[in-house]
Amino acid sequence: MQTHEIRRRFLEHFVRAGHTEVPSASLILNDPNLLFVNAGMVQFVPYFLGQQTPPFARATSVQKCVRTLDIENVGITTRHNTFFQMAGNFSFGDYFKREAIEFAWTLLTNSIEDGGYGFDPERLWATAYLDDDEAIALWKEVAGMPDGRIQRRGMADNYWSMGIPGPCGPCSEIYYDRGPEYGAEGGPEADEDRYIEIWNLVFMQNERGQGTGKDNFEILGPLPKQNIDTGMGVERVAFLLQGVDNVYETDLVRPVITKAEEVTGRSYGVSHEDDIRFRVIADHARTAAMLIADGVNPGNDGRGYVLRRLLRRIVRSAKLLGADQPTMADFMAVVRDEMSPSYPNLGTDFKRIETVAVGEEVAFRKTLTSGTKLFTDAVDTVKNKGGKTIGGTEAFALHDTYGFPIDLTLEMAAEAGLSVDEDGFRSLMAEQRKRAKDDAQARKHAHADLTVYKELVDRGPTEFTGFTELTSEAQVLALISGGVRTPTAVTGDTVEVILNRSPLYAESGGQIADKGMITATGVRARVDDVQKIAKKLWVHKVTVEEGQLTEGDIVLASADPLWRKGSTQGHSGTHMVHAALRQVLGPNAVQAGSLNKPGYLRFDFNWQGALSENQRDQIEAVTNDAVSADYAVNTFVTDLPKAKEMGALALFGENYGDEVRVVEIGGPFSMELCGGTHVEHSSQIGPVTLLGESSVGSGVRRVEAFVGLDSYKYLAKERALLAGVAASLKVPSDEVPARVEQLVERLRVAEKELEKTKAAAVLSNAGAFVEKAERVGGLLLVAEAAPEGVGGNDLRTLAMDIRGRLGALAGVVVLLGNADGKVPFVVSVNKPAQELGLKAGELVASFGPAIAGRGGGKADMAQGAGSDASGIPAGLAAVRARVAELAGN
Repeated sequence: MQTHEIRRRFLEHFVRAGHTEVPSASLILNDPNLLFVNAGMVQFVPYFLGQQTPPFARATSVQKCVRTLDIENVGITTRHNTFFQMAGNFSFGDYFKREAIEFAWTLLTNSIEDGGYGFDPERLWATAYLDDDEAIALWKEVAGMPDGRIQRRGMADNYWSMGIPGPCGPCSEIYYDRGPEYGAEGGPEADEDRYIEIWNLVFMQNERGQGTGKDNFEILGPLPKQNIDTGMGVERVAFLLQGVDNVYETDLVRPVITKAEEVTGRSYGVSHEDDIRFRVIADHARTAAMLIADGVNPGNDGRGYVLRRLLRRIVRSAKLLGADQPTMADFMAVVRDEMSPSYPNLGTDFKRIETVAVGEEVAFRKTLTSGTKLFTDAVDTVKNKGGKTIGGTEAFALHDTYGFPIDLTLEMAAEAGLSVDEDGFRSLMAEQRKRAKDDAQARKHAHADLTVYKELVDRGPTEFTGFTELTSEAQVLALISGGVRTPTAVTGDTVEVILNRSPLYAESGGQIADKGMITATGVRARVDDVQKIAKKLWVHKVTVEEGQLTEGDIVLASADPLWRKGSTQGHSGTHMVHAALRQVLGPNAVQAGSLNKPGYLRFDFNWQGALSENQRDQIEAVTNDAVSADYAVNTFVTDLPKAKEMGALALFGENYGDEVRVVEIGGPFSMELCGGTHVEHSSQIGPVTLLGESSVGSGVRRVEAFVGLDSYKYLAKERALLAGVAASLKVPSDEVPARVEQLVERLRVAEKELEKTKAAAVLSNAGAFVEKAERVGGLLLVAEAAPEGVGGNDLRTLAMDIRGRLGALAGVVVLLGNADGKVPFVVSVNKPAQELGLKAGELVASFGPAIAGRGGGKADMAQGAGSDASGIPAGLAAVRARVAELAGN
């Protein structure tokens, strides 16, 4: 049975049983505890916590999930995957254990002709929590399962929680026995490779307290309602129903391995080490494509760093398999072909996905070149010392800085005839993982308690009137202070005000909230911010300036008209810049985030490489041409499929409802899904001035601009600055660029002459340094502080000149400078001194700590810099002592 069919049967089974089918949420949710969605129940957390009333009593979904804690184990075992699909059915105070067990059992064991999966009931096992006699009785009654195939397990295995205070409860898991050829008899407790978990039924009935780990927390008591949360692993069911050994050999994953075989020339199933690499490619390619599709871009922290690691592990694995050419585009195309029947956006958005993935591959291949140089230097150092082993510290630096996995370092070391201190490497890796785990645990906290808003959310959404008016009559539904309801607020109080209707825009979609006032007879309250709860309840954060505000009051809520005008200019200007970017750069310049406020906009977009000056000029020109064209701005509400059919652009990673608001500016010029406020005609935006363009991460660029009056003020300031420069240069404004270029060229020539003079002055000191040479054993040593202000390049020239003047005698030159707050240094060792066993690179270690310096080099020359000039005397003393020791004094 194909994986897409497994998904379809699951959803249809539960829809027939009265469940509402809910689409998969994005892998990125606004949850401080989660980097990615990692379970099917995550999008339903507010319902389980009782913070919101669910719109349905029963739900079913197939949720895309990503877990990366075990990323290093992917491929080594066949049980670890970073991306997987979790099919689930959920009950919010409706049914409980009996129905959950019945639904799971019938789907698993009903025949294929009857819509089930056709599993042999005799090969299914169940586990239950230690004291959950009710679940055990139901397995016997509903499934007819004998005692011998039901096992009781402790909290670590069969008690579920989110790892933080909140809902929890015992769970019951369903396992499939693959047969004696896969392991020992004895059920899941004996061997979880033979007995594969395919479904977990969580009986969410209690509330947990503080604690750590899976079984070290207090159970506070029962929840108000008993809920059901189940999860069936789609990939695990697929490999069992398809008769293969693991998920890597299923219909959606094996094609990636096949493509990897094709581009590398190696075969899967021949070598254990190669098989690991094939599985890494197959797993990570799927995960990377899904993450990019939901708006993640490679970066150096958070979600971006995870994606970067996945993509780089693909490149490394392909390289280790023998691929010399880029392979990422091939792998992404296979993922698209196999997964798009369930996730159509992989097809419609493929060009962007491919661009991001290939861009990271290109960047990493360059990094591999840099890392290889570091590796070569490490090899030279080890061999020069007569050693046979590359240190764990060096291997860890290659991994941490350049992304070299240990297996790549091991292979390269073996080619060089060396080994690697794997124990040292793994010790450093363990320390890093512990730090990361401790940091993640420290940042975990209980979900914000939004219970106080639940009644208000249940009453219905706030009516937003701001599209048509700036002042609206409204009723105060509630006042909230410190997370609790309060009947009144008086002068000086800062409270949250919930109104039944409001013209003030609540922050969303990149547009910051309106400022404004809430007034009544004798009452004035300043609105500083407006936020949304559950995407539909407006929460006004206000300071009472005069009088007393009371729950139930009829008030006037007003948005500041100047603030609103500026914010609409900024938001409409953002749409115009987006359209201009796509017109100049093409459809791959896709929005990756935005911020707009009165007079200003910031727009992030997916793009590889900096924009040229000509491209920036074109974008600004296209934008202002559209502004001056005075396009009409039209808004309308339609369903999501129709909006997409019309060509409306959506923000990647955003979850939209069945109905969406479309903002159209100038017909085909700009059409986007947007809930923000906008001007009525494009000319009302005013002039748009791009301030600059920069990088905010791999594959993501940012443009910033002023609009309207702020744009005029900026240009006026620039004009004044230009006029001032023109006056100083005594030329007309239009001749300033040429005049500045002449001055820069004259300055460049003068600097070159100064450098020559300075170099001559430095070299003139060489003789004086030679006169200070000390005889140490059988060699001459010059260890001195250089003249103030001599930089690294001049220092190197001086050291080479001094060394040359020492003639045929063994000589060592060590010069420490003091320039621009740094301590540059150079060590030079001639051939006779090298024959005595002295090496420039090794001498750095003797004085480096004294000046807080780092550097290195080869036997004849080493250089670097420190930061502590006060340590120069001690550093020189240390190197004299070291040379004396090596020279046999």
